[in-house]
Amino acid sequence: VADLTSVNQMSVWRILERYVEAAVKSADLSGLKAVGIDECSKQKGHDYITTFCDLDKSKVVYVAEGRGSDTVEAFAGHLDDKGLDTGQVEEVCCDMWPAYLSGIEENLPEAAVTFDRYHVMAKMNKAVDDVRRQEAREEALLKETRYLWLKNPENLTVKQRRKLNSVKEQDLKTVRAYHIKLALQRLWEFRYTAAASRYLKKWFFWATHSRLEPVVEVAKLIKRHEEGILRFLKSRITNGIVEGLNGKIKTALKRAYGFKSFNYYRTIIYLVAGKLSLPTRC
Repeated sequence: VADLTSVNQMSVWRILERYVEAAVKSADLSGLKAVGIDECSKQKGHDYITTFCDLDKSKVVYVAEGRGSDTVEAFAGHLDDKGLDTGQVEEVCCDMWPAYLSGIEENLPEAAVTFDRYHVMAKMNKAVDDVRRQEAREEALLKETRYLWLKNPENLTVKQRRKLNSVKEQDLKTVRAYHIKLALQRLWEFRYTAAASRYLKKWFFWATHSRLEPVVEVAKLIKRHEEGILRFLKSRITNGIVEGLNGKIKTALKRAYGFKSFNYYRTIIYLVAGKLSLPTRC
């Protein structure tokens, strides 16, 4: 744009930031009830940005730097600046990151937390892969089978399914870990919390008596966060919408390589995922 209009790049950024800030400031969040919280990195292994999304309207409503509890405090302050009560946020969906949980408890006390099932299963998948890695040092059968255990069975190709079935016939630790994972997946098929709680209790006993240390660790993590995991059966919310928005954001950030300022990232994120109503004059 700067080249086409023969304007200094910094001038273009200042104009863009001014209009975006005006749109963010005037955005109506009075109907915000369910919020998804997730982080994305500006660059691989680098600083993080936390996005707060309206799960009902599928849009980013706030962007904060970092991924500490202060990001939730800043979001609550954003609502307060608009004259809104943080108590209007009834549901929050996030992962089990302690900093987010601390921030929610302190700044969104009326919100019930649902732990995103995809993040829970990601923990379980990592445990299965850790078991496979350890066992593969001695079992040649497990070489080049990583994705067989991580993919959902229905997503396997015919060739992969045949390979998995042949390996599953063996008495392997990885096979046991895989079946424990599949059993955990069935938790989200329940309709009633009481039945799901009984099922999870049985699953926890099985997992913790498996003698598979990575699986035991994840089972204990799930036990500590049981209330938020089972909350899904009432809230029926996930961060799938947030992950979709983050995909758009990451694409935009890749195109914007070289940006150093958090304000630039923030402006771009609002533009691509905020569904802003930009003012005609500012």
